[in-house]
Order: sequence, then structure tokens, then C-alpha cells
Amino acid sequence: MAILKRNALQLIMIGATHVVDMGGKSAFIYYETQEKAHMLLPDGTRFDGRWNLLDDGYSVEWINGPTGSWKLDHQPGAIDYVDATGTVRGRISRIDFGDTARLAA
Repeated sequence: MAILKRNALQLIMIGATHVVDMGGKSAFIYYETQEKAHMLLPDGTRFDGRWNLLDDGYSVEWINGPTGSWKLDHQPGAIDYVDATGTVRGRISRIDFGDTARLAA
């Protein structure tokens, strides 16, 4: 595993939308600021919440939703979302700068 650290995460997260492949369906996560985030899951469930960068990942607390810690694992040609148990939960298929999925609206 090559877990991305805080400096790399800042560059690809704050102000960006991650399109995450979750078994053939896409989830969208928009990191609006260094504190606010929004997520749309493949089943249509939406969450808004607060997130915080850590040295080797980030933590998130969704309003009316789950709380957790995540890491982003870089491999040649891929970045995977890894949960606190070490399980890969999705692969970034695209990073868009801005709120391209209109999640903050």
C-alpha cells in the first residue's frame, strides 16, 4: 500500500469532486472546503457533513449518517478508498475540480 499523506490529499480533495466506482456504479463526493463535504451514493442517498484531514487520511462525520476514517491508497494508475478495517470500498474513476455533481446546491 502507498497511502497518500496530508499534503497530497489537500491537493486532490479540497474543492474537488471524486467520482468513485463502487462495483460498477458511481458515488460522488465533493470536498467543498477543508471542513465541509457532500456525498451522493449510487442508490441516491445524500449526505452532508464535516471532514478533517489527518496525517495519512481523513475522518468524516455525516449528518444523519455514518462516521468514519478513510485512507486513499495509490497504486500505479489507481487510487482506492480504504476504510478503517483496511478494506477497499471503491476506486476513484475521476477527479473533477469544483462541484460538478452539484452536491452543495
